[in-house]
Amino acid sequence: MGKAAVSTRFWTGIFVGIIGVVVLAAAVSLTVIYSGAYNIAATEGHYSLVRWAFSTNFHNAVESGAQDVEAPDSFSQSAIAAGAAQYKNMCQHCHTGPGVERADWAAGMLPKPPQLTEAAADWKAEQIFWIVKNGVRMTGMPAFGPTHEDEFVWNIVAFVNELPAMTPQQYESLGKQSRTDSHHHKGEEHSEAASSGAAGKAGEFGSATQENRHRAGR
Repeated sequence: MGKAAVSTRFWTGIFVGIIGVVVLAAAVSLTVIYSGAYNIAATEGHYSLVRWAFSTNFHNAVESGAQDVEAPDSFSQSAIAAGAAQYKNMCQHCHTGPGVERADWAAGMLPKPPQLTEAAADWKAEQIFWIVKNGVRMTGMPAFGPTHEDEFVWNIVAFVNELPAMTPQQYESLGKQSRTDSHHHKGEEHSEAASSGAAGKAGEFGSATQENRHRAGR
């Protein structure tokens, strides 16, 4: 038998083997899907491989999606103060705050919402903006973009950037205005979101924004 024939048989065998593996994987996947064999209950975590796949795709998708977002060089004290009220009203129950635990019902979510007092330092401002504006599928994280102006989202980003460097006392002092003032929906006239006193408190640690961005590699 010539070398050419041996080579042809070898590569044919490789090709057939690959096709066989693909067909087998598809058959197993369809069996799992249609039988409901994969447990979707939030009381049990994902398998390590599934968890790795979701986490890796999530981080890469956010980095890719945020490439076209241009973050401000800095955030004003009033933006931080306004973001504090918005965060406490709409985000705190899942993502906690300095000295504040997540709500009991949020503790049963899977994946668990990240505690932003720590996790915020791992993200750039434009990436946080993308997450808040677009939401994240299959996590319980809603998209605020369809119902809120970009200014509202940037206010939340401004505040979230400060969380890792914030003390419980500083956290408590911000965002004490009425909850109704913190909702800025698209098509509505914006009201003053923060009192001058809250903005002054925000100025006490506004420089933390640049420090957090530096830690995130900005």
